[in-house]
Amino acid sequence: MYKLGPTHVGLSTRRIFNHKDCSMTTHAYLGIDIAKRTFDAALLQDGRARHHHFLNSAAGFAQLETWLRDHATGPVHAGLEATSRYGDALALFLHQRGVRVSVINPARTHAFAKSELARTKTDKADAALIARFLAAHQPPAWTPPAPEQRQLQDLTRRLEALQAMRQQERNRLELAEPASLLRDSLEAHLRHLEEQLDQLQASCRTHLQAHPPLQPRCRLLQTIPGIGETTALKLLAELPTAQQCPRARQAAAYAGLCPRQRQSGSSVHGKTRLSKTGNARLRKALYLPAVSAMRFNPILREFAQRLLERGKPKMAVVGAVMRKLLHQAYGVLKHNQPFNPNWVPAA
Repeated sequence: MYKLGPTHVGLSTRRIFNHKDCSMTTHAYLGIDIAKRTFDAALLQDGRARHHHFLNSAAGFAQLETWLRDHATGPVHAGLEATSRYGDALALFLHQRGVRVSVINPARTHAFAKSELARTKTDKADAALIARFLAAHQPPAWTPPAPEQRQLQDLTRRLEALQAMRQQERNRLELAEPASLLRDSLEAHLRHLEEQLDQLQASCRTHLQAHPPLQPRCRLLQTIPGIGETTALKLLAELPTAQQCPRARQAAAYAGLCPRQRQSGSSVHGKTRLSKTGNARLRKALYLPAVSAMRFNPILREFAQRLLERGKPKMAVVGAVMRKLLHQAYGVLKHNQPFNPNWVPAA
């Protein structure tokens, strides 16, 4: 049996009494070091670690399931680092089979390795490290986004990649000599990129129409001054739901928009900066809308002016406005109400 049971904080050898059969159940911790084509797994149980190497494919996932069935004698808590999209399919596979899965910020496991004074870094060692991290810290379970949100993520991330590519080609075109073969090539590629961008934007609108819950949420976000259609699509794709983040400040922390203070004793008084420990795509999506909101959003315009009058640096003000803008976006989605500049929270 490897299906997850209740969560219990403790070491990997923590045992839980089972009243039904008066036996003892041992939790197992599955650390996974993911790569593009393969992954290493370490199963920590009863103070002993087993290792195995698998292909990062459907066949490898099936082999992992068989391996767990053969060796795991209790509920399994699996964990892997959030590294690009390489681990998404495996995390979803395990989640669908009832395994508790945690997708961990790599900064946490790196810090954990330093706390252990780890000297070896291999795929096998990293998998065992993640298993020990799970046992020691019991990170929260990962909830996969809905299929329509995952598809919207794919579309908006591809759109962002093509926009970056278009800007690169425009920069090259400025340096190209007139009437050169290079210039002809760049202009042809730019025309192709423009066509692809138009098709992707049309695909995003088609996707919204095919999933009715998304379309009104997109319109709600656009009632906030400073947020247009492109930003609304990115927020819908990247922002966790109210069930995953019950409070707006949790959504801000997820985006890495919380302030980070640096102060110690009487000699260290560092500047307060954004933590940037979170979803970089959300932060990037909110930057230009925040600059626009400082002019056209009545609440954020007054908020920014107060900070500037207090002597706050311009970029610090922009970061604070980004956080407030995310709070507004979270609020209209959570309460399913359009933006109201005169809204006052209930006492």
